[in-house]
Amino acid sequence: MGTLYSEIPSWMHRLPAGLKLLLLALSSMALLALSDLRIQALAFAAIALLYASLGAASRPTRRLVVVALIASALVGGLHAATGQPWLGLASGLRLVSTTMLGAMLTATTRFGDLLGVAEWLLSPLARQGLPVERLALQLGLMLRFAEQFFVQWQRLADAYRVRTGRSGGWRLLAPLTIHMLITARKVADALAIRLKL
Repeated sequence: MGTLYSEIPSWMHRLPAGLKLLLLALSSMALLALSDLRIQALAFAAIALLYASLGAASRPTRRLVVVALIASALVGGLHAATGQPWLGLASGLRLVSTTMLGAMLTATTRFGDLLGVAEWLLSPLARQGLPVERLALQLGLMLRFAEQFFVQWQRLADAYRVRTGRSGGWRLLAPLTIHMLITARKVADALAIRLKL
């Protein structure tokens, strides 16, 4: 499976996964609570500077940020068309800011480290008899497949663009679905063998 994790070291690679997840959660909640557009713009600028400070380590996630920029422009245009341009701008700033925060976490945190944090967070449920390791694995697989979806979409879009010189758009939906189902089946088979299901 492909990954958006970057092997190129950055200052953020040295931070523990739990701290990065905590900072991501707090920052995201703060962004949602902000109502002043000027403060949102300052927060966006600060997050953009942090993202840029990763340097080459941010390369695997740059397309994700570009997609978020396009999506926020569409959201902003929709709000402008309905007579609420400031709401569109605020929504767009939040969308791109949270995407950059998530991209920073994804590019600098190994999957195994995220899984370890999930197990630790779920550990109080073990006293209730719940299988914490399996819950953490399910959560981790969900996050991993979201990342895999984007990586596979990038590969298909690049291949289509090389063959035709045009963007694939909706034409990539069927091959993307097939690739994701094949990958899910392979992972399910591997888990069944490993866990002896």
